[in-house]
Amino acid sequence: MVPDRRMQDDSFKDFVLDQLGAMPDLTVKAMFGGYGLYHVASFFGIVHKSRLFFKTNAITQPLFRSRGMQPFRPGARQTLTRYYEVPVDILEDRQELTAWAQHAAVPPTAQLSLPFTMPPEDTFGYRDLAVVVGIGA
Repeated sequence: MVPDRRMQDDSFKDFVLDQLGAMPDLTVKAMFGGYGLYHVASFFGIVHKSRLFFKTNAITQPLFRSRGMQPFRPGARQTLTRYYEVPVDILEDRQELTAWAQHAAVPPTAQLSLPFTMPPEDTFGYRDLAVVVGIGA
């Protein structure tokens, strides 16, 4: 008997929701042959074929790419370049996964408190930027 793909996706979805249990106002809706994850009204994640993808922006996408993660490809001719697969080590760590999910759910303009002024270039590096936006710190 061949395992039912939908049952596998359902159990993976349940695992993801359990891992993100500390995230308030999280909802899930069936879509894309998988599931969409929402925080309040913000669509930020996709569960598809037992894989998790989060929405990225100019600040967070390099972090996903530096770990070798690929964008979401629902079909051979379509790629959603703003949604990248979540690394397995992050997926397995509730606290880290929740932090990554929160960054995916928040618009990039809301990630930096205003007014935000950059320190002099010679005293500010990429590591400092990660601390400012709260990723990789």
